[in-house]
Formats: sequence, structure tokens, C-alpha cells
Amino acid sequence: MAAYATTWAKPKISTSCSQRSQKNVNCSLQSPSILHFPKKSPQKYQTPSIPTTIAQPKHQDSSSPQWNFLQKAASMALDAVENVIASREKEHPLPKTADPLVQIAGNFAPVQEQPVCHSLPVTGNIPECISGVYVRNGANPHLEPTAGHHFFDGDGMVHAVQFKDGAASYACRFTETERLIQERNLGRPVFPKAIGELHGHSGIARLALFYARGLFGLVDHSQGTGVANAGLVYFNNRLLAMSEDDLPYHVQVTPSGDLKTVGRYSFDGQLDTTMIAHPKVDPETNELIALSYNVIQKPYLKYFRVSADGVKSSDVDIELADPTMMHDFAITENFVVIPDQQVVFKISEMIQGGSPVVYDKNKVSRFGVLDKYAKDGSGIKWVEVPDCFCFHLWNAWEDEESDEIVVIGSCMTPADSIFNECDEGLQSVLSEIRLNLKTGKSTRKPIMSPEDQVNLEAGMVNKNKLGRKTQFAYLAIAEPWPKVSGFAKVDLFSGKVQKFFYGDEKYGGEPLFLPRTPNSENEDDGYILAFVHDEKAWKSELQIVNAMTLELEATVKLPSRVPYGFHGTFISAKDLASQA
Repeated sequence: MAAYATTWAKPKISTSCSQRSQKNVNCSLQSPSILHFPKKSPQKYQTPSIPTTIAQPKHQDSSSPQWNFLQKAASMALDAVENVIASREKEHPLPKTADPLVQIAGNFAPVQEQPVCHSLPVTGNIPECISGVYVRNGANPHLEPTAGHHFFDGDGMVHAVQFKDGAASYACRFTETERLIQERNLGRPVFPKAIGELHGHSGIARLALFYARGLFGLVDHSQGTGVANAGLVYFNNRLLAMSEDDLPYHVQVTPSGDLKTVGRYSFDGQLDTTMIAHPKVDPETNELIALSYNVIQKPYLKYFRVSADGVKSSDVDIELADPTMMHDFAITENFVVIPDQQVVFKISEMIQGGSPVVYDKNKVSRFGVLDKYAKDGSGIKWVEVPDCFCFHLWNAWEDEESDEIVVIGSCMTPADSIFNECDEGLQSVLSEIRLNLKTGKSTRKPIMSPEDQVNLEAGMVNKNKLGRKTQFAYLAIAEPWPKVSGFAKVDLFSGKVQKFFYGDEKYGGEPLFLPRTPNSENEDDGYILAFVHDEKAWKSELQIVNAMTLELEATVKLPSRVPYGFHGTFISAKDLASQA
């Protein structure tokens, strides 16, 4: 397998590599795309390139002594079939939403692992209360894609900045998933990419090819196929990395500030299904609240809890007509709020040449409210919320005055803009959704005024107030889409918005709110931490912003580039000392 490049320079691609990539990376995707890239403003993606920091694929040596004669023969035959599939795929151009030359261009491109680097340069002063480690997940393909690839398909990589004795260190490591380990040993990508490849007839063929390799023992999918690239949660003395297509992975922060994958985590054998990438930890009970969805067989959705000391509840089956994508959900003090929206899975669509991920315009979105300690799903109350699609929900609480459930989320319109390339720009409107359980009716309104409207995606509220009435939310300003130019602090009561921008040609991602203390009198008493990349200087940093004043307190200069990524969390020094 080709090794990663050893330089940290801005990634560039040689002419030969560019010609090879342009020639080989093609597939037939006659289907909706997963992330909206407007057809206008093509200058942002004129010269995308796959960087030299990504490992180049090579074919498995069929003479490997680890394989018997039958396996060697099967490998050669299946490789020949794959070559036929690839040649057919080349007959159709890739859409931008599955073209790796677009999806992992610029600072969306992957980087190599970075062993821990101490005593980083700091401008300003790191607040004394910040002691522990900030960790953030992201998609970072280890091997160069040979077909369609979406940014969400990349292997999980965790980036960590540890604060200790007033100094900062940085490290980033792959989460050593079963998928990554096997592909690394083979030197080529062989696990199907759920978004970039599984479309139409070629998607069916690639699935069949993968399971045929499994039948002959060339790959092992029995230990999971997930990438663990989306969410991070610290629970019961463990940092868990998650993507909703697998069990979570336990990642350990070493005393030096480095990262180490312990392994796939089943809560000591109690969990045998996938887990959603956004589980919630109740700040009062310290329970983990989670969902698991299945796209093939009923029950399509399950709900469960894990006590603070790691004991899992029985699964609660939630009846759904169709398997539905549920990237996120919400909790209140007493309830779980489950969105059943218009993005559904229909595997049969692949037979017709389409995508298994379908936007169903005939379906009416609804939210289900279930008692946290329900023994079964019979008591769930569904409330319709028409024309509502929220990829993320930021918080929810019980309004005693109106006897309603208040849900705070970013509503995307048009809803199918995250699946289709279109000229109409995406809008992500921070909204207040009220669910009246007595009347079965809902209301929805934007929180900010039209003059203040910006696309807000990725962020959080004060974690100590999760599931309770909160005044502030801290959300990424997703402009120019899909980049993030700063974050907004939004007063959820008045609609007042304050904006902080990272700087000229500087872009970041999810803002993490870190409370100064668990019992601060003011809800916004704390700091915002965010990875930021300077696209002009091609250098990355961690910015620390006072959440009350929105003044930049400190900037930590990082030794290597940090690609744009997904979600993160903060682990205190006290919690680090008690890691499992």
C-alpha cells in the first residue's frame, strides 16, 4: 500500500495523477445527490484535486499466502467483475455530489495522521478554566476513491487539542474501524460507500460483489462496516466515535494527549444493533438516550437508554411505515422527541436505476413524543409538522404554561436541495416548533427576523441545559454553503442574533460551547471553541471566543492542516483522569 506523503504543504496533484484520476474515477449515478452544490458560482470548484496525502489504491496480490487456492481464484474472478463494473461506470460522468475531485477538494481534502505535538504557539491567553481536551470528528478517506465518493463516506478521524497547565498540544488519528483495518491491509477500498456508490444497477452490483468477497472470506463484514466519522460523545468514562451505520467505537485519549482506538464498543455485549450518531446525555440523570434504525427490516426504529453506570434498557420498538433517515432527535426532561420526516429508504429504487435514499413529497413530516421510560412504543403521540425537514435538532423542552413541547431546529428548504443539484439556493432557517399533545396540532415560526436570516447548521446549546428551556444557541453560519464563515449566538426568546466571523478567507465548522463551570449563574458564561482554516495562508488554528462578549480570547496555532469536519465534544481533565 502506498504510504502517505510526509509534507504538510498545501495539497497539489501531479499531472500524471490528475490524468489518472480524471480517467478512472467515474460511475453511473442516475439518482438524487446527497449534498446540494449550486450549479451557479462554479469558480469555487474549478480546479479540485485529490491531494498527495491520500494513500493510492493498489490491487490485492492474489498470490497472498494467507489465501487458499479457492480464495485466490475467487479473488481473480471478482476483480475481473469489478473491472467490468468500473468500465461501465466510466460511460457516465459523475455528479458533483459524488465526484471525489469536488467532494474532497481544498480543505475538505484528507490529511495524514499527526502524532501529538506539544507546546503549540498561542496568541492571547488560554482561559484558566479550560483544562482537558477538545475533540472533533470528521471524514478523512484513507485510500483514494476508485469510484463515486461523497464527503460523508470518508473514514473517521478524530482531531484533539489538549489543554494542560496553560499549554496546548495537538494530535489527529484515524479511528481504527474494522472497515479501515481491512482496507488498509488490502491496499484498496472494497467496502461499498453508502452515499457515493450505492446507486442504481452499479450499486446493486457493488453490493453483490462485496458480499461475494465476504462469502469467500476475502473480507469480513460480520464485525461492522461503519466509518465512525460523525458524532462524538463522552459517556461512562469512554469517548465514543459514531456513525449511524454501526456500533460506536471506543477511542482513548492518552496521558500525552494522543489518541488510541480501543475497539468497537457494544456496551459490554448489550448492544447488537447500530446506534444513531447523535445520542444525548441527560445532564440530570447522566443517562445516554439513543435510537437505532434499520433500512432493511422491521422494526425500522428502536429506542433505548443506557444508565449512567452502563446498563442498557430493553429496546422499545417504534412503528414506522417506511425506514426513515433519522440523523438526530431531541430530549426533554421527561420525553424523547423523534422526527419522522420525508427522507426515506427504498432499496427497490436501486432496481429502477435510482438511489435508495428518497425524498417522499407525498409524506407529511411528523414528530413523535414518547415517555423516556416507556416500556413499549404504544404510548407515542405523533404530531404532524407539514413541510418541515430538520437535519439537526438543537434542543427541546416542556413548556408548562402552554402545555406544549418546544423543539428548536434548523429547517431546510427546499427539503430535497440536500439530495439534488439545483439552481435554487438552500435555506436553513432556525425555527421554533411547538407540539401540542392535547390537540395534536403544531405551529412553526422562524426565530430570527428576515433581516438577520442566515443559514445556520451545526452547533449546540449549553450541554448543562440540554432538554431544558434554554435562551441561547450557538450555530455555524453555513455561508458560503457548504463552508462555514463564523458562528451565530442566537437568543431563542427574543430572536436577537450576534455574529462572530473567523476572519478574511478563514472558514471553520461546528462551534462548541464550553461552560465556564457546571453551575454558572449565566447560561452563556463560557467559551466557544472552533477549528478554523486560513485558505489564504493554508494554515489551521483553534480559536477560543468569549461566549458572553464574542471577543477572541486566544488562538492556538496548529502544526498541520485540519480539514472541515463534523461534530465534537470537550472532556474535562477530571474526566480524562477516570477514563476506562
